Amino acid sequence: MEDFGLFIVRILCFAPAIVIHEVSHGFVAHLLGDPTAKSQGRLSLNPLKHIDPFGTVILPLMLALGGGPVFGYAKPVPYNPSYFKNIKVGEVLTGLAGPASNLLMGLLGALIALLVGGVGPASGAPELVKDFLVNFVFINFCLMFFNLLPIPPLDGSSVIFPFIPRKYIPRWYQIQRYALPIFFVVVFLLPYAASLLGLYIDPIGWYLRATAINLTNLVFPI
Repeated sequence: MEDFGLFIVRILCFAPAIVIHEVSHGFVAHLLGDPTAKSQGRLSLNPLKHIDPFGTVILPLMLALGGGPVFGYAKPVPYNPSYFKNIKVGEVLTGLAGPASNLLMGLLGALIALLVGGVGPASGAPELVKDFLVNFVFINFCLMFFNLLPIPPLDGSSVIFPFIPRKYIPRWYQIQRYALPIFFVVVFLLPYAASLLGLYIDPIGWYLRATAINLTNLVFPI
């Protein structure tokens, strides 16, 4: 029952983290003059408007049940870079808006934890509240660092965009469109295939332990 409760807490933490992440992309694009997300109703905080069957439901469920870091993705909020006055600056700002929102949510969760007396054994806050705050901060940090990887189609790849010659930009957008399924196959199938051979190869796990987990431990030094 305790494990099931933790599972529910993780899912409740993941939903706002991923929804606000995606809305942030559309909101920044809107501020830069792109009406696409707003015209399609994607600036809404309604989770149903952002659900991707695999990325928002199946993948986080698998990770939560497995006890690993919970992350995933929602339906990308559409934007049209042709509306940006400076397409390269617009791409960078729109791309980094999602990870920035996760950083702010993580810091907000840490601030709330501080206001309720922390999450350690001496804290008087209910265990459910402490579990929620720790997982909320951790999940947001995981989403932030994961999406900051400079690999298409993740948000971090937007920092590469300013260095792409103009004639290759259409090819770049094609790569982003089809890279996500390939990326997740490599990320999850390679470690599994390696484990069948008795090898431990988990670059994403190593990366998140060095970043999101260490930062969470720094925020919550229990």
